[in-house]
Amino acid sequence: MKQIFPGIYSINNKLATVNSTPGLKIFGEFLITVEGKEFRQWDPNRSKAGAAIVKGIKEFPIKEGSVILYLGIAHGFTASYLSDIIGSTGMLYGVEFSDRCFNDLLPVVEKRSNILPILADARMIEDYKNTVIEKVDVVYCDIAQRDQTEIAIRNCKEFLKPKGYLMLAIKTQSIDVTRSSKEVVKEEIEKVVQAGFKIIDWKMLEPFEDKHGFVLAKMG
Repeated sequence: MKQIFPGIYSINNKLATVNSTPGLKIFGEFLITVEGKEFRQWDPNRSKAGAAIVKGIKEFPIKEGSVILYLGIAHGFTASYLSDIIGSTGMLYGVEFSDRCFNDLLPVVEKRSNILPILADARMIEDYKNTVIEKVDVVYCDIAQRDQTEIAIRNCKEFLKPKGYLMLAIKTQSIDVTRSSKEVVKEEIEKVVQAGFKIIDWKMLEPFEDKHGFVLAKMG
């Protein structure tokens, strides 16, 4: 076992986090006990953040105590691993627009007090600005919209702490199906730079996620 980033481990070359709900499988993941601790295997084929880690992203700014605004939390697969990492002193505000995904999310967060689910459109910041009661360390955005980068940037301007991080999963097919995925990602990166962020690293996510990029940027 080796630690890759705070709270994130490699066990037998498989990504894992310490299970904050011991004995409980949420998504049928494998549970492994090492040195008296129970770990959950984190499948990079089902998680863009997991894929970015396996692809060798330079930093992963989420750690114990982090406060996260997660746009497009969906059914909560990736968020459950971020929940493990941030622990009881952290908080994840999870915004989801789809009723179906939100209903799937509720049983996941039932056992995890550090995730607050919010049924809202990430474009409509005014609908949840009074629910996200603090500035956040990280805005994590995974929404399949043509203007996904612009939505992420607007949320950063409203909620992100100075020197905070943007983690942006880019679904290139939602932006432009006529150009190469890498070309689309580079264009979205330029928007992030123009908004005042410094790019720390970015990765294309094949073979884990086809036609997806992942960008890590820091404000200021």
